[in-house]
Amino acid sequence: MTPKLARFLDSGTMATPAILVDLDRVAENFATLRAALPDAAIYYAVKANPAVPVLDRLVGLGSRFDAASIEEVRACIASGAAPSAISFGNTVKKRAAIAEAHALGVDMFAFDSDEELDKLAEAAPGAKVYCRLAVSQDGADWPLSRKFGTSGAHARDLLVAANERGLVAHGVSFHVGSQQTGVGAWQTAIGQAAMVFSDLRARGIDLRLLNLGGGFPTRYRDDIPPMSAFGEAIMTAVREAFGNDLPDLLIEPGRAIVGDAGVAVSEVVLACTRREDGDRRWIYLDIGRFGGLAETEGEAIRYRLSAPGVESAAAPAVLAGPTCDGVDVMYRDTPCALPEGLRPGDRVLIHDTGAYVTSYASQGFNGFLPPEEHYL
Repeated sequence: MTPKLARFLDSGTMATPAILVDLDRVAENFATLRAALPDAAIYYAVKANPAVPVLDRLVGLGSRFDAASIEEVRACIASGAAPSAISFGNTVKKRAAIAEAHALGVDMFAFDSDEELDKLAEAAPGAKVYCRLAVSQDGADWPLSRKFGTSGAHARDLLVAANERGLVAHGVSFHVGSQQTGVGAWQTAIGQAAMVFSDLRARGIDLRLLNLGGGFPTRYRDDIPPMSAFGEAIMTAVREAFGNDLPDLLIEPGRAIVGDAGVAVSEVVLACTRREDGDRRWIYLDIGRFGGLAETEGEAIRYRLSAPGVESAAAPAVLAGPTCDGVDVMYRDTPCALPEGLRPGDRVLIHDTGAYVTSYASQGFNGFLPPEEHYL
């Protein structure tokens, strides 16, 4: 938690649950990424946190944007982003959304199937398109399964077809998985992408864009390598694969920009011992899986917890949310030590919750409202 957020917490009471985000930390993280990969254009992944103050700050810093929906495209433009600075990076889009984005001036679109190519050719004639590859996501805490991407051979055929249909075959992309902590994760994927570039060059098509995707991590409970280590590993792999003919590089960070800029403020609703669960202690908060902590599914993202002002020894606990749904349990197996003296009304802070919390929060499951948002 940053000093600015700590001062705001100490300044008075607020309703819980709430999410506090330090916009200065957002700016610092953006600068860190720019220094680590100076040759890559930064396209902020809006889905990580689409709040207007975040978009406004990033526009002022010169960020570009990766949008997953027409609503995100509109939000970026409303914050002052040039349409040409927006990539419509979702490979699954409605035809009407493609047409509207193209009419607004967005000229770069992702795809990974013949059917999506049909829509792009019809709704965005002349646009630049890039094909997403399916790559290994080993080492990612939040893998993106097999929903996206295609093989190198199919990507080659798709890009040839795109060129033949009046689109600009611009490049390829991949994603090594969210919260990717392995600095070498990009190496194999970059090699796969280089093969597509080579195949297309042999067919007379000169691709220009290599979209390295997102996946850059933030620190939760465990240490992670510095961002400079990711930058060095990526650029070494790019130079090995492409030699002196480097493509235009693009990255799509989300979590790494906003993750550690936020903290969730929650209230204990119930602290009890459940005999039915071997006398384990359960702590129920007023925020849970449906309040934005969706990435605790499978206990994948392990947030740091604290309970300032509660002076007692720490003891293991199961951590759960407030709803009447049996899956609304954040941590059962992950070690979760909280003060023994926690009582209803006490506050628990959930750290590094600036990414994928507000955007995942239900708008009213069981009647519980999403967390209040404060941008400082």
